Amino acid sequence: MIVVTGGAGFIGSAIVWRLNQLGNDNILIVDELELDEKWKNLPSLKFADYVNKWEFLDKIETESDLDIEAIIHMGANSSTTEKDADHLMENNYEYTKSLAKYSIKKNVRFIYASSAATYGDGSLGFADNEDEINLLRPLNMYGYSKQLFDLWVIRNNLTDKIAGIKYFNVFGPNEYHKEDMRSVVNKAYYQIKETGKVRLFKSENPLYKDGEQKRDFIYIKDAVEMTLFFLFNKEKNGIFNVGSGKSRTWNALVKSIFNALSIPVKIEYIDLPAHLKTKYQYFTEADISKIKKAGYTHPLYSLEDGVSDYVKNYLIENKYL
Repeated sequence: MIVVTGGAGFIGSAIVWRLNQLGNDNILIVDELELDEKWKNLPSLKFADYVNKWEFLDKIETESDLDIEAIIHMGANSSTTEKDADHLMENNYEYTKSLAKYSIKKNVRFIYASSAATYGDGSLGFADNEDEINLLRPLNMYGYSKQLFDLWVIRNNLTDKIAGIKYFNVFGPNEYHKEDMRSVVNKAYYQIKETGKVRLFKSENPLYKDGEQKRDFIYIKDAVEMTLFFLFNKEKNGIFNVGSGKSRTWNALVKSIFNALSIPVKIEYIDLPAHLKTKYQYFTEADISKIKKAGYTHPLYSLEDGVSDYVKNYLIENKYL
């Protein structure tokens, strides 16, 4: 059985979708549905069972006969604005440690989600060099909770036994429930449908014009394919970036949405909120040479093709994977 934690969430449900495409439905989804509507990601998926995340923790701590081949740990509080540090420590750090310890003990494949938020302002670059992770300074507690686990892996000499994935800006279907943490593609689509225009933050950095701030945007289908590379290649371990490897501007992103809808581009630039000014990243770009060196060769969607697929085949029809 393959366990996917956060399996009702954005990336987790997309992983289950892809496993289904590959003929695998012997999947245990572990999550906590709560009050949002991420349950809507589940009806189209095939899986053996669903278990609450705390019940699953109890199971691995008390039962020795679980038939688990792999744990793909996508479950986390991924809010970059979450202020409850104790919650993030328990949910993102301690919980992940428990799963990792079980996996090592039982020889279960363990793949976990880290984050590009660990890179902070990017002043030290975006190379997934494990020797330099301790030098990184995340800009928010979410990023720090992810960095702490990366450091735990390194400190316990586990980089040759498990795989960590540093996701950059992932967008695509099944993120509908994420509210403020939805991608700009999702938010912008609904802004366009409602107002005919998109609002982007002005730049307060003289090196970047308004809307020319850059991010590494990666389509969910590529993020999933890169993640499953580590499921099917169990000898490939360490901490890896998962991104497109090519930074693009916010302007280019939203223009791709207008083009997919075949309507004129209309962008309004608004002031950057005060609470984001010290935490705003002006540039991210994943160095993906490490995953390529590990053997990943699958072609990636261009930004334009990824946005077009998302808009035309999912957003317009409000469809899920």
